[in-house]
Amino acid sequence: MKVTGHCYCGELQYEAEGEPVFKGQCHCRECQYTTGGGVNNVMAMPADGFRFTAGTPSTFKRPDLENGVTRSFCGNCGTQIVTEAPGLPGAVILRVGTLDDPSAYEGPQMAIYTCDAQPWHQIPEGVPAFDRAPG
Repeated sequence: MKVTGHCYCGELQYEAEGEPVFKGQCHCRECQYTTGGGVNNVMAMPADGFRFTAGTPSTFKRPDLENGVTRSFCGNCGTQIVTEAPGLPGAVILRVGTLDDPSAYEGPQMAIYTCDAQPWHQIPEGVPAFDRAPG
């Protein structure tokens, strides 16, 4: 599978190739901050198949967290594109909303960090849900 995508202003563009590691919804509190309160629909792809094709991302990692994630985003419009998580080595986590063709996502295979889910967050029927990340 090959997907392409970009930020809201188009300055930062990327491509990712390979088989998705997982497709999911993340309900963690950190994702709620970066989405404005909603669930974060994500697709993890192999890191060796990911590259930025235009622009240079800005990055952010919370210095107070021992195993904090690194978030890459457009310094112009602020759109977060990708997350690199220590707990998922060899993969990058793409934001589904940044895909040129979001239908490539095809919906979540799982919902994670539902311990932080808000009452208005919807998990599709039949999708396995985990309080944290599955083992």
